[in-house]
Amino acid sequence: MTMTRVAPCTLFLAAVLAAPAAAQTDSFKEFKEFKDFKEFKDFKEVAGASKALTKEWRADVDRADDRADDLWDEGREAIDDGKYDRAVDRFNRLIDLKTNRTDGALYWKAYSQSKLGQRADALATLADLSRRFADSRWIKDAKALEIELRQASGQTVSPSSQADDDLKMMALRGLLQSDPEQALPILEKMLQGTASPKVKEQALFVLSQSRSPRGRDILASIARGNANPDLQLKAIRYLGIMNTNETRQLLADVYKSSPDPAVKRAILRSFMVSNDRDRLFSVAKTETDASLRGEAVRQLGVMHGSNELAQLYQSESSVDVKKQILQAMFVSNEADKLIELAKSEKDPELRKMAIRNLGLMHRAGTTEALTQIYGSDASAEVKKAVVNALFLQNNAAALVSLARAEKNPEMKKDIVSKLSLMKSKEAMDYLMELLK
Repeated sequence: MTMTRVAPCTLFLAAVLAAPAAAQTDSFKEFKEFKDFKEFKDFKEVAGASKALTKEWRADVDRADDRADDLWDEGREAIDDGKYDRAVDRFNRLIDLKTNRTDGALYWKAYSQSKLGQRADALATLADLSRRFADSRWIKDAKALEIELRQASGQTVSPSSQADDDLKMMALRGLLQSDPEQALPILEKMLQGTASPKVKEQALFVLSQSRSPRGRDILASIARGNANPDLQLKAIRYLGIMNTNETRQLLADVYKSSPDPAVKRAILRSFMVSNDRDRLFSVAKTETDASLRGEAVRQLGVMHGSNELAQLYQSESSVDVKKQILQAMFVSNEADKLIELAKSEKDPELRKMAIRNLGLMHRAGTTEALTQIYGSDASAEVKKAVVNALFLQNNAAALVSLARAEKNPEMKKDIVSKLSLMKSKEAMDYLMELLK
């Protein structure tokens, strides 16, 4: 058999063997009809030659893929190290290999050129990427980089010319910086129009970056309820972050005029963000809705409003709100006031809550206060609350001390049951004493 007669069939079979498995059935049907096939006496010889050629071909492909991987890694490392000239060189070499990483190499080449200040070259590279790989997964990133480059060069990029919503927002942010008078009407129209909620939320965020009076007026209009409820709540949040005298007053005005509890709660949280303690304190004192008073109390706790919380506790009539004040005192780490209330509060539920919160705190003086309450109070419920608080503190030494002095079998059993769950030397030593 001569090579001139074997080669055509061999090459055909090599292509078949290299094809995906799903495509091989039809390909072998075609192979059986190959005009020279009947002239071969031994199909195995053909297959063997084909496999040898395929193996050699695949080895070349593997070597190219390995080289592409190396160049890719070297290029990315160069970018991480700020060596952009080196990165351009590595990605140029990768582009020359014409592998399935060419599109990504073009993107990173353009990125490196932009870092070198070569904006015209970077834009040309991005244009090459878009032309050659219109369906590439790198296209969106390439468009974003193109917008950045053009805006950095002083060019105006029209948001309306961008089909992708994220790119449109990027163009709007750049336009807001360079020409707010042109950007703000576009944003306002977008917020009032038929764009998707996601686009409107992005537009609202872009608007919140503007410090112009016009931008604040648009944001205020939305905060007053001239948009869907979700946008209103986000506008209230952004006004809190802006934290100016005007935005704080605006939030106070919206609080007074809005009948919506969700809006009022959002404003109370924005008061906290803008550090408006006086308005929170005022709401906590005067609001007729107990749930809103409780929300104001919680925000004061986050702000460590210890003095305000102490005053509110004395004047508050709702037990539920008082519980929230106790919780806010815990959040603000106000141990001294909690100790005072744990000793003096007449309401059993409030007193037990104050004791429990002391158990959650690891402040100096809390252990002494808890053991003193245990020794001076005759209430079994209060004593159990103290035992639980010391258990929460993981304070085995204090529990052992109480157990040694306790004469009531039931109370002592309760303390020992807690000690049996604690992994500490003091607890284990005392339990061993009991077993002797």
